[in-house]
Amino acid sequence: MNHPKRLLLSNLAWSQEVAAREPEFFTDLARGQQPRILWIGCSDSRVPAERITNAQPGELFVHRNIANLYTSDDGNASSVIEYAVHALKVEHVVICGHHHCGGVRAALSPPSDALPVVNRRIAGLRDLAERHREELLAIADFDARVDCLAELNVIEQVRLLRESPIVRRAPRPPQVHGWIFGLREGLLTQLTDMDQAREIADSHADSHASIAVRDAA
Repeated sequence: MNHPKRLLLSNLAWSQEVAAREPEFFTDLARGQQPRILWIGCSDSRVPAERITNAQPGELFVHRNIANLYTSDDGNASSVIEYAVHALKVEHVVICGHHHCGGVRAALSPPSDALPVVNRRIAGLRDLAERHREELLAIADFDARVDCLAELNVIEQVRLLRESPIVRRAPRPPQVHGWIFGLREGLLTQLTDMDQAREIADSHADSHASIAVRDAA
């Protein structure tokens, strides 16, 4: 899948396959959307929201940006959140980061002269890293340090979004959740809402499956 033409051909094959299997699928899709979840994730090509959650078209309202960040002065993210919360009336917002995140790695590295816009974008993430400086420096392995900051970042974005006027003034404020995606094992881990996370872990254990659960920070 290394050329745009292949994407078009793959789309044609997909649409024909879906139409043959579910004749009403695209007719139903065109009637409108009623997603119950807003997904705020990283733009990283390895973390497609629908793929890693096995979600179907229409189930997730998705916004992705570098390092899954929310700032009140970001008109793009704010407009997506406002529409999701006030027009679509989503019930949940998931902020999902991931390990081995390039944006997080950049925040722990010297600014690049070639990426001035990215530098501005991750300024808040650099500030977060500075606030946790001692904790992060105590981690000798740099990759593990990046993963730690990725998790701290998710928790911080959850806090910021829960406190945002867009969410707080909603008729029915959605629940905001913080998740992290592990690229090595392909599992989502809850970093907030730990009671629910333990409940899920117990149900997976009963069926001889497993899910990683991290103690709340």
